[in-house]
Amino acid sequence: IIYICKHPNIPSIKFEDCQRNREVGFVSSDPNFSVRPDGTVYAEQEVGNLSEPVQFMVTARGLHDPHIWETTVKLALAGHPHPSPFTKVIRICKDKYRVITFYYTGSSANGLRRQKRDWVIPPINVPENSRGPFPHMLVRIRSDQDKDVGIRYSITGAGADQPPSGIYNIDPISGNMFVTQPLDREERASFHLRAHAVDMNGNQVENPIDLYIYVIDMNDNRPEFQNQVYNGSVAEGSKPGSSVMQVTATDSDDSTTANGMVRYRILSQSPHSPIPNMFTINSETGDIVTVAAGLDREKVSQYTIIVQATDMEGNLNFGLSNTATALISITDINDNPPELTVRTFSGEVPENKVNVVVTNLTVVDRDQPHSPNWNAVYRIVSGDPSGHFTIRTNPITNEGMVTVVKPVDFEMNRAFMLTVVVSNQAHLASGIQSSLQSTAGVTISVQDVNEPPVFPVNPKMIRFEEGVPAGTTLTVFAAQDPDHFIHQTVRYSKLSDPANWLKINRTNGQITTMALLDRESIYVKNNVYEATFLAFDNGSPQASGTGTLQIYLIDVNDNAPVLIPREAQVCERARPNSRINITASDADADPNIGPFVFELPSFPASVRRNWTISRLSGDYAQLRLRIPYLEASVYEIPIIVSDSGNPPLSNRSVIRVKVCPCDDNGDCSATGAVAAAGLGTGAIISILICIIILLSMVLLFVVWIKRREKERQTKQLLIDPEDDVRDNILKYDEEGGGEEDQDYDLSQLQQPESLDHIINKPTGVRRVDERPVIAESQYPVRPSLPHPGDIGDFINDGLRAADNDPTAPPYDSLLVFDYEGSGSTAGSVSSLNSSSTGDQDYDYLNDWGPRFKKLADLYGGGDDD
Repeated sequence: IIYICKHPNIPSIKFEDCQRNREVGFVSSDPNFSVRPDGTVYAEQEVGNLSEPVQFMVTARGLHDPHIWETTVKLALAGHPHPSPFTKVIRICKDKYRVITFYYTGSSANGLRRQKRDWVIPPINVPENSRGPFPHMLVRIRSDQDKDVGIRYSITGAGADQPPSGIYNIDPISGNMFVTQPLDREERASFHLRAHAVDMNGNQVENPIDLYIYVIDMNDNRPEFQNQVYNGSVAEGSKPGSSVMQVTATDSDDSTTANGMVRYRILSQSPHSPIPNMFTINSETGDIVTVAAGLDREKVSQYTIIVQATDMEGNLNFGLSNTATALISITDINDNPPELTVRTFSGEVPENKVNVVVTNLTVVDRDQPHSPNWNAVYRIVSGDPSGHFTIRTNPITNEGMVTVVKPVDFEMNRAFMLTVVVSNQAHLASGIQSSLQSTAGVTISVQDVNEPPVFPVNPKMIRFEEGVPAGTTLTVFAAQDPDHFIHQTVRYSKLSDPANWLKINRTNGQITTMALLDRESIYVKNNVYEATFLAFDNGSPQASGTGTLQIYLIDVNDNAPVLIPREAQVCERARPNSRINITASDADADPNIGPFVFELPSFPASVRRNWTISRLSGDYAQLRLRIPYLEASVYEIPIIVSDSGNPPLSNRSVIRVKVCPCDDNGDCSATGAVAAAGLGTGAIISILICIIILLSMVLLFVVWIKRREKERQTKQLLIDPEDDVRDNILKYDEEGGGEEDQDYDLSQLQQPESLDHIINKPTGVRRVDERPVIAESQYPVRPSLPHPGDIGDFINDGLRAADNDPTAPPYDSLLVFDYEGSGSTAGSVSSLNSSSTGDQDYDYLNDWGPRFKKLADLYGGGDDD
């Protein structure tokens, strides 16, 4: 019996089952309220703002009894006017169905009074995975009016008449509510139904009420890891408590109960180095951390851990478990300095060679290969002040390649003693010191080789005036042999001399000219002429060196100026714009060029009489007519041009001037231009006559072509005369056979010359292929010189004559043999006959071998046949 009463602060609940069992546990469905073991309901937090009554479910479960009971509790603040004081009686007996009867009583100052009837159904709890039998009764619903009128009960909602339908049903008369099948909380945790009560006429007796059915969770799901294999990492040398990774498992059961509360633990660790328990796991969160020091990647690079997840808060006796694998990689830190394998390395290198590997430095590093903690970096700390060597790292082997980057000279340094230090790309980890074996010495011996002679000054520049005569000594271009410890002879030869101006003495290198040096030569660039010479010794092997001699040529006034332009034209009548601007060019350089002096010569006198020249500037002058009119023609006018050299050079140049009539714009007209070009009137007339004759010939040829085409269209020929090949066709009266047919008489196959055998035949007896004995038709005779146009008429006449000729066989389509001869040497085939009478002996076929056995069997059967 549960009693609910109003209390100023805390309501109290008293529970007793039918067997007077006091060991009962209570659970509240509202997290704001809890129930103590003695049945006292208390608030978890302040409820002063409670404006409406609070209704929640209290579940009672015996500690030694698997059955569950529940009831609904309504709470309101003390003195609140909403709820009326009431007493609620619920009787719950073991092994009996639950029957709920509602009695409502009210109190006043004068005593009790009747209240309006209503019905309240508490939430219903149904355990999942029940084994039945089904249907299983959950609760009986009754209205206190069922004594007065007939009541019919029904339920609606998801699980009843809506999908998933058919899970719950109710007896409409008794009000017994049933569940028809096992429930699965993981599929649906609760159901919301509405109960209806109507009379026999379908009239509503009670207001519909909400039914809340909660599926009680059972531990029927194992924890499931999100991954079967987890990968994590932790740096070697990590301190205890360093985070490694997290594993996560989920349980489909109710996480608010022990069924869904998962706990983790480590089952095993492999390998057990340095201790079996290097890691631990947070039982609630699944975080894996280190618990001991001593992680060393060089000893153990990976650990394999088996992690177990168990529900029921890790209770191994009642909980369900699952396992997963955690792979923990130990990441590398630079805790191992690189160490050179030997204390001293040695090598040798020829002098004057670069990019040559002298020796390889081998190193050992126990850190992870091909990582910054393993990659070696080499430095030369002493022994190479001039920077002749560098050390490059082989990316595959991590060896140091001592390489020559600057040529070494045996005559200056015969050996080098280098001190080398090796380190890693990454800095060493904290607390790790460099090894003494990270430093080594490298001894490099320099090998002497035969070096080529060297020109001390290369290129060598000298200055000379152009025009130096042949045989002039310019300089001595000598080379030196750098091999001081070997006495060798140096000889010289010319390697490149574009203009072939120079020669060199073979023994002492003296340079002498062989021709005049001309600054204006095409081989001179920017006043400099270059020649290349070769110096070689007599060593073994022979070595040679090249040297370049540059000759700067100083200009002298050796080129006279040249007039520009060489041709021009002016109008025959003097005009303001009828002038010619002239200038000059000089191959020499300043000061042997302009300003130029332009003047007309005194002879012939007509030049100065007809023309005049005036200076415009230092390099330009203007030529124009002195007289008002000059006959159109071509005139060659001499002009003397002088430069500014010391002494100056002059040149008499001729400009060809075309004088022509001009239009209003001052431009030469076409006729004037022709006349100025030197063509007379007779020449022009001759040209015009030739043009007229040529046009006439073209016109006549076109007319002749048109007329010929018209004739062809007027009378179309059957055969083009060019295609007439009748004279090339040969008719052969007979064609003999091959060599094997020469013995036959071919005359029998030919047309007989005599007609006696036809004339002597009886009348009416004649073969169709024989020529009839009548007069032959007369065929037209082709003229000896026929016109091509008559060929068609000739063919048509011949065709008509052939059609009307009864003696003409179709020779053009069929070859008819009129006579085949008498008899045949082969005889008649009528002798190949057989007789149907008499017996024939075929036994001889048995003697002809196995190939005739079948034939012998068919015809030689004997009496059995």
